[in-house]
Amino acid sequence: MDASILNHQGGGDNTPLSKTRADCREKIIVLESEIAAIRDQIAATDLERQASGGRMDASWYHRARTAMRHKKEELARLKNHLRSLPKEQDRKTRLKDAIIETVRPDYNDDEWRQVMDDAYRLSCQESA
Repeated sequence: MDASILNHQGGGDNTPLSKTRADCREKIIVLESEIAAIRDQIAATDLERQASGGRMDASWYHRARTAMRHKKEELARLKNHLRSLPKEQDRKTRLKDAIIETVRPDYNDDEWRQVMDDAYRLSCQESA
């Protein structure tokens, strides 16, 4: 029975959340891995118990289930936080923004309005 996987941070809701989507994703991967490791350890210990006909250490089992519950709660909190973070722009959107930023100074307001109207008409034709 490996007690090292049972170490959980009992920080509860005080644990600082990541500020970027990439950091959240990394933490989610780690937590999912830790949860799977605890689940595997419980299963392995149960198989050993069945093979030997003995009993499982109730205290260890309780600690393992508690650690897994805390990690699942933290995982749920992280996934919820990830949904609240702004989505990263995709490459196409960044390219469009860069083109607009580059070309916009070459047009006065009326010309720019005409360009935007033409672009809007084109986008409506393509989607129809």
